Amino acid sequence: MTRFLDIAKNRYSCRKYDTRRVEEEKLILVLEAGRVAPSAANFQPWHFYVIQETDDLERFYGTYHREWFRTAPCVIVICADHRHSWKRKADGKDHGDVDAAITTDHMTLQATELGLATCWICNFDVERTRELLKLPEYLEPVVILPLGYPLDETDSERHNEKRKPLSEIVSYGI
Repeated sequence: MTRFLDIAKNRYSCRKYDTRRVEEEKLILVLEAGRVAPSAANFQPWHFYVIQETDDLERFYGTYHREWFRTAPCVIVICADHRHSWKRKADGKDHGDVDAAITTDHMTLQATELGLATCWICNFDVERTRELLKLPEYLEPVVILPLGYPLDETDSERHNEKRKPLSEIVSYGI
């Protein structure tokens, strides 16, 4: 049985994809993992745009100028719907971006379990993305998530050296 921590350690930012199309049933499982993610006050303020047709991908690749991005056979754009996001009363903090991050993480982990790979992209051309997807003002594109079969690999033990030890990031008590 695969343990959650094994899946989390095997997830990595893939930067080289096989061109074969992601099967519909796997894509649906990745999207379903996002759908069932928790959100503030269970408002579920997200919308997913799936881009996988060749012509659409060719137009969309211009939103992120890295050559490796052009190898992704599928891209999911995760948007926060600010009409339906929970706002904290104390300071007005809009949790739409937080909820978009949670749902994205669920999708990345589901993809990993299915033998697929992703790369969380936040440094993209937001205005071009808005234009291509014809997004209304209340939908904020938060993450671009390429999805596909990896042609590169990673070392699942990399966390031993590339992550801070618990002693640096955990405090107990008040």
